[in-house]
Amino acid sequence: MNAEIELKLLFQLEQQQTLISLLDSLPNSEQQACRKLSNAYFDTPDLQLRLWDMGLRVRGCDGKREQTIKTAGTVIGGIHSRPEYNLDIDQAEPDLNLFPSNIWPDAANITAVQSQLTCLFDTDFERRTWHIYVDESLVEVALDIGEVSVTRDGETKSEPICELEFELMAGKTGALIELGIKVAETIPMRLGKASKAFRGYRLAAQSSPLSLEVLEFIALEAGQDLKQTLTSLLSTGLDRWQQLEAMILETDVHSLEQVPTLCYRLRACIRLLRCTLEQFNLLSDSLNANFDSIEGHLSFVETGLSLSEVLSHNCQLIAKQPTKAKLAEQALRALQQLSISSLMQKMLADTCYGSLQLSLVDLLFAIRAGETRVDIKTDLKTFADQMQEASWQKILGLMPSEADLTSCEYQSFARALDDSIFVGVAYGELYTRQSRDAFRAPWQDLVLGIRTLAAYRQLAHISKSLDIDISDWLQNKEESLVFAMEHSRRSALSNLPYWR
Repeated sequence: MNAEIELKLLFQLEQQQTLISLLDSLPNSEQQACRKLSNAYFDTPDLQLRLWDMGLRVRGCDGKREQTIKTAGTVIGGIHSRPEYNLDIDQAEPDLNLFPSNIWPDAANITAVQSQLTCLFDTDFERRTWHIYVDESLVEVALDIGEVSVTRDGETKSEPICELEFELMAGKTGALIELGIKVAETIPMRLGKASKAFRGYRLAAQSSPLSLEVLEFIALEAGQDLKQTLTSLLSTGLDRWQQLEAMILETDVHSLEQVPTLCYRLRACIRLLRCTLEQFNLLSDSLNANFDSIEGHLSFVETGLSLSEVLSHNCQLIAKQPTKAKLAEQALRALQQLSISSLMQKMLADTCYGSLQLSLVDLLFAIRAGETRVDIKTDLKTFADQMQEASWQKILGLMPSEADLTSCEYQSFARALDDSIFVGVAYGELYTRQSRDAFRAPWQDLVLGIRTLAAYRQLAHISKSLDIDISDWLQNKEESLVFAMEHSRRSALSNLPYWR
């Protein structure tokens, strides 16, 4: 048995030659043979191996075949660690009985599973490898270019493979991250969460669609220390970031209205990571600069959300407008012209994106290893209370109960409200659900109200461009909404905070 410890990065095909030149030029780099690998992935029709968190393949290379099974492993901040068993075979079909008997779950009927095995998908790619020494550690770097494909009923579907894998052959895990950062500082890269097998299952429609509510509370336990808390917050944030990124890139063009919300959740996840580093006094100037750069790339989110709000629920916001059809058509056109897909690709092409991801992975492992210390001398519950109280006092300063707020003021406070909600997302699981949810509900309503106010502002631009006068209607809707929000805000301010 081998235990793979690897880091996977994704890149664009046009960067291939630049990447090869860079890897050739690195100190202590030795290029190895270039091989063509064909891989057939097997499972039963009811995906029994997948249910056991196992992956089975037969790999062909240079006229030889090898069967491999990977068992349940872990992914922490983009570093994959998964036990695997490799055996040479002389046939195209795998033989499960050749693997050690102790890898299977208790009472598993391997004979029955073997009889039902079928090839679900293939991954075929050219692999170019390097052995690179990083201090006293040896890393194998594999550049894979090819495709994952599924053939069913005579029809073939495929997706490209452009991956760079760093596998630790000997030494310390930190060598993977150090080498990854060196590459990502020069060539646009991003963490790769999904394995080739996972992508194959999805392409074969044998895996459920990606889904994630990014503002779900993070699982923390009252008894853990702040070091454990910080690693949980960072690893969960990185995991959600990668999943949201995949959801955005895989969203069908016909689901254009969903993309702004996914991008909002992506930005929320990144902001939560930034907020966490700030709370633990770990937000360096270089990290801060990369966060700022990504914020700049995501500056379209508010406009996208406003347009999406106009179009949502069959344009319910403008349902009673006689000119609904024209307004909706123009809103859709504006959303299309925003070209979110191109803006996302531009962000991914910025080296700050992958560099920030890898820097956070580096920090995460440094904390786990004790190389970066958490010097805050308090227990988790007290720390959580302090963070939420500080956030609450900021909100009180911005919107005191005796002040009357305007539509513009509410929209200017959107970021502060978001940040306050993120603090609750991080530590909310430490408190009783009833008191926590009752306190948070009116503030979440205010956030939705602010989004609707922004949609009204967007409608003002749209109607003006169409030479349609709905100014009186918009003013009445805005004034009514602000009146309701003011009532909700004063009610919310009178509630006792659940952390006190």
